[in-house]
Amino acid sequence: MALKVHHLRPAPGAKTAKTRVGRGEASKGKTAGRGTKGTGARKNVPEAFEGGQMPMHMRVPKLRGFNNPFRTEYQIVNVAKIAQLFPDGGEIGVADLVAKGAVREGELVKVLGNGEISVAVQVSAHAFSGSAKSKIEAAGGSATQL
Repeated sequence: MALKVHHLRPAPGAKTAKTRVGRGEASKGKTAGRGTKGTGARKNVPEAFEGGQMPMHMRVPKLRGFNNPFRTEYQIVNVAKIAQLFPDGGEIGVADLVAKGAVREGELVKVLGNGEISVAVQVSAHAFSGSAKSKIEAAGGSATQL
C-alpha cells in the first residue's frame, strides 16, 4: 500500500496542547508567568524600552554624510585672476601665486578656466582643468603640471 498525504500523522507526544495561562487559579492562573506587579505584569513593553532612560537608538550620534579620506583638496586660481595679477605674462609658478596672495602656501594649486586670458603665460601648477589648459595655450602660453 502506498503512503498518502492524508495518512501522515505527527509522532505520538510531538503535539501538545497550548498552555492557557491566566485563566483562573486552577491551572497556570494568577500571575501567568509575569511575576508580581511591575511594568511587564500588566502590559506589553517594547523590546528597546530602557525603563525611561534615554534609549540607545536616541543616544548614539547619527551618521550624517560621508567624508572621503582620500580626497585631494586644491587651492583654485582662475585664468582671469592670473591675467589680472600678471598683466605682462611671463613664467608663473606656485611661489609667484603665493607672493601675489592668490593662494596659501604649502597647498596644492589647481588652475580653472573661468574668465579670459590674452597674455602669453607659462604656468606651472599641480593641476589644470581642460578649459584652463586650452585657454592658456590659445593665448600663446603653456601649462606645465608639477
